[in-house]
Amino acid sequence: MRYEKPTPPWRTAALHIGLFLLTLLTTTLAGAEWMTGKLTFGSTPLTAAEMQRGLWFSLPFLGVLTVHEFGHYFTARRNGIRATLPFYIPFFTGVFNTIGTFGAVIRIKERIFSRREFFDVGLAGPLAGFLVAVPVLIYGFTHLPPADYVFQVHPEYRAYGLDYARYVYRPDESIALARPLLYQALEYWFADPARLPHPYELMHYPVLMAGVLSLFFTALNLLPIGQLDGGHILYGLLGFKRFNRLSVVLFVGFIFYAGLGLFSLQTSAETWLYWGLPYFAYLFLVFRKALPTPRRALLLSLSVWAAQLAVTVAVPGIMGSPGWLVFGLMLGRVTGIYHPPAPDESALSPGRKVLGWLMLVIFVLCFTPSPFH
Repeated sequence: MRYEKPTPPWRTAALHIGLFLLTLLTTTLAGAEWMTGKLTFGSTPLTAAEMQRGLWFSLPFLGVLTVHEFGHYFTARRNGIRATLPFYIPFFTGVFNTIGTFGAVIRIKERIFSRREFFDVGLAGPLAGFLVAVPVLIYGFTHLPPADYVFQVHPEYRAYGLDYARYVYRPDESIALARPLLYQALEYWFADPARLPHPYELMHYPVLMAGVLSLFFTALNLLPIGQLDGGHILYGLLGFKRFNRLSVVLFVGFIFYAGLGLFSLQTSAETWLYWGLPYFAYLFLVFRKALPTPRRALLLSLSVWAAQLAVTVAVPGIMGSPGWLVFGLMLGRVTGIYHPPAPDESALSPGRKVLGWLMLVIFVLCFTPSPFH
């Protein structure tokens, strides 16, 4: 028998602190890139002062992310469940824009024994993060710079004055972050309309960028599928059997919407072959673990593929949001779309049920079917 020495506490602490500091650096650089329109390793590199300005993005964004993960951590510990501190995941290139991170995760190190514990641990993270994301957005809306701030980033726009949007944007070449319902409500209540950024310029407003991305990640975690936070919440509300039946339906609907418009009648035969056959293989891959036999997965894949094609024919030019297909692959093949049963399947208390349904309302307020348009 081989005996493995336990990892020294100092080494564990150094790993968590090191990942946090590295992610703070990468998100700060990413924020500076968005604010200035430059790239760290581009033809006009960032200056030290511009890098420092990136803290206006990294601090609020990492703040929401950290509160979210520690919501999970402290709730797990309160229930006597061993869990790790957050592992931050830095991601940065310096040659194209990123947000500096893939997020953070904690690892539960032992089995969870009750439906209530799954519910509490799953709910605590997004609720805690949400309660910080909203003040971040309110601060961003109440501290908007003057409208001509955009000329600091794009001096060439100054020639057109504040009516620059009519002359400089082409919708087929521009990308904007979608604004969820909650963002729009806070904008209406707190922002000075004369200072609001154009949707295509939102990335140059770091606090607003941090806030809208925080809502996006909150909604992403609250998707009521599998073992995402939203899945834990809905499992707590419905129980093992009812939730897993519903999770399959929600997952199929999610993939159906994501792939809509991936191919259309206007494409050439070569493009049909390029999109059609690989996409059909993708559908089989993501549905294989959702169904007990390959035959059923094949039939479901064929049904979804045919239904998407039919909708595309009926509504030419319709688009879903193909970017979700990558996340769908992770759900279907890595995290799974089913929730494991707990030894204790006792129903939740009335107060928890109210809070659980409230979190699903928060999901609707924060979610956008097409995050980029």
